[in-house]
Amino acid sequence: MLVPEGTLLNSSDRTTAAQLPRTALAMGPEIHRSLLAEGALDRLRSVASVDTSAHIADFAAADDVELAAVEVLFTHWGAPLLTEDTLRRMPRLRAVVHAAGSIKHHVTDSVWKRGITVSSAAAANALPVAEFTLAAILFANKRVLDIARTYAQSREQPALLPYFTGYGNYHRTVGIVGASRIGRRVLELLRPLDLHVLLHDPYLDRGDARALGAELVGLDELVRRSHVVSIHAPQLPETRHMFDARRLALLQDGATLINTARGSLVDTDALTERLVSGRIHAVLDVTEPDVPPAASPLYTLPNVLLTPHIAGSLGNELGRMTHWAVDEVERYAQGLPFTYAVGPDELTRSA
Repeated sequence: MLVPEGTLLNSSDRTTAAQLPRTALAMGPEIHRSLLAEGALDRLRSVASVDTSAHIADFAAADDVELAAVEVLFTHWGAPLLTEDTLRRMPRLRAVVHAAGSIKHHVTDSVWKRGITVSSAAAANALPVAEFTLAAILFANKRVLDIARTYAQSREQPALLPYFTGYGNYHRTVGIVGASRIGRRVLELLRPLDLHVLLHDPYLDRGDARALGAELVGLDELVRRSHVVSIHAPQLPETRHMFDARRLALLQDGATLINTARGSLVDTDALTERLVSGRIHAVLDVTEPDVPPAASPLYTLPNVLLTPHIAGSLGNELGRMTHWAVDEVERYAQGLPFTYAVGPDELTRSA
């Protein structure tokens, strides 16, 4: 459940109200090094009692005495799983603050059963993903990669008007699948443009969609009508391969499929077959498996832009998520509710 506005977080175990909460970092070593290099963790020391030079990558190897004192766990990518056994070793743990997006990889049912409050910086991570998506949509409709390739091959100014007839963004139809945090931000970025936007989301009605600047339609209709389809749905059992061979066949010739959500939402084999035919285009920041086999055509097809999951926070963008998370720790230290609290009910509708 979300923490009701105005509810104070439990800080009764602190010796004094002024004492900063004992906090530990739990994340993978690579992300820890990156955050240190960016100076993103520096401000955390001003709102929490924490050693930012140390991190926990494996709870089994962590010191029992240190774990027993932890009140706030500051997590990031590569955080180890919070099992029931692990939580028993952290009797004072009251909050998990995740300085990244999805919490599904480390927060378990045991966390909710213990009444531990959880916060996520998913809203911060949504911003660069939406920006990446906007760029992909505009480049796809303008066929920027095709034009650049033609220019490189010809080494002369191409005859733009006859060669690129039908390209461009004016009054194109863009389909957004999922009004998630990222989907909503993409819709916001698209609003000022001369585009017609379709939206599919089973949790919205037509009025909700209109308020977001889009026309609510069924998924098959969206796929048939759109020049560009961008996926922003969560990874759930019911969304696995939602873009299967049948649905991919509904894409119009020359359409572009963008996936910055999860690779499992698309049947990779079926998509690859259609991409090899040259009938459609794709911008794929995620795939299934995460890294395609070395012999996969996806690496070399001229109608595919394949990137290694970079749409989300990258480089100095990690600092944005970290600062949002530090704000949450500061709120906890002041006895205030989290701004970005999440609960088990949200996990059925989020990535």
